[in-house]
Amino acid sequence: MMKKNILYFLLFIFSPTLIQAQATEEVNPPDFIKTITFKSNTTEGQLPILNLGETLELEFDALTANEEDFYYIIEHFNYDWTPSALVKSEYLKGLDNQRILTYENSFNTYQIYSHYNLQIPNTQTLALLKSGNYMISIYDDYDELMFSRKFMVYEDFLNVGVSVKRSRDVQVIAEKQSVDIVISTNGTNLNNPLDNIKTLIIQNNNLNTSISGLKPQYTLGNELIYRYDTESSFWAGNEYWFFENKDVRSANVGVQFIQLKDLYNNYLYTNISRKNLPYTYNPDINGNFLITAIDTDNVDVEADYTMIHFSLSHDEIKTKDVHIYGNFNAYAIDPLTKMEYISAMKTLCY
Repeated sequence: MMKKNILYFLLFIFSPTLIQAQATEEVNPPDFIKTITFKSNTTEGQLPILNLGETLELEFDALTANEEDFYYIIEHFNYDWTPSALVKSEYLKGLDNQRILTYENSFNTYQIYSHYNLQIPNTQTLALLKSGNYMISIYDDYDELMFSRKFMVYEDFLNVGVSVKRSRDVQVIAEKQSVDIVISTNGTNLNNPLDNIKTLIIQNNNLNTSISGLKPQYTLGNELIYRYDTESSFWAGNEYWFFENKDVRSANVGVQFIQLKDLYNNYLYTNISRKNLPYTYNPDINGNFLITAIDTDNVDVEADYTMIHFSLSHDEIKTKDVHIYGNFNAYAIDPLTKMEYISAMKTLCY
């Protein structure tokens, strides 16, 4: 049996007048920008979902050793990530397109880097004024886009009840989980709620696999009921692989051995495919990462970078692309995350 408890976020956005446009996608960073952490007061994953008025924090490292200047721009979007019709003064109090002023240089590390920290609100960007979908984009001093990240802002207008259950489809009852939703209007007068209430269900902060566009199947008094058999279900999957290298000079959990070259190289134990194996409960942080380092006072600038070597023993998937995938890099699939098959070892390596 393969069954995993998964986290879901539910966001309701009242739809403005729709404009026919293409949905905006995140831009992945170049190779010299690493360790992007994006969070709010209540969300630790890489997709912040914050209440209107909460603090938003973005941190990242630039491995150029040049103390680069970076600037940020904030944009508002509709529920389907098409550009919003709002002008900037309607959703933002203060200014954006400002330089990120808070940064520190690494100390006593093999890899030299500068650590940048941006908090909103700040002295230039005073507040976000509207709930909805947002994108923050980071530019360099030459006005070139470095990367962008999505986040969401909500307000509590309605009561929302969510329950996660086994799939009602007996063929996949041990492999999928369904999400039931009940929305209580609390006497709020909603204009055409069947069309104007939009639902979004997110598994483990991954917008790539989110479910949207569900409409209530029926109403019961002042409640909108969503109880789908297949439309609101996710594949459960296995737990994520994990390792710990808070001491880069010695092997730790999941690390088989190390080598010191230009940087410390950590070689992880070779994994095997768990596709057809029974599910084993082993709580994880859902593909995210946590920065830790022993014998340091400030991990933001004293934690060193290491080269991590992954390997997967699997002879049957040598003709397919396999990537390192998780919340740690916003679920990006690009050439930097692709594993290479070594035929002599019958192993995928990264």
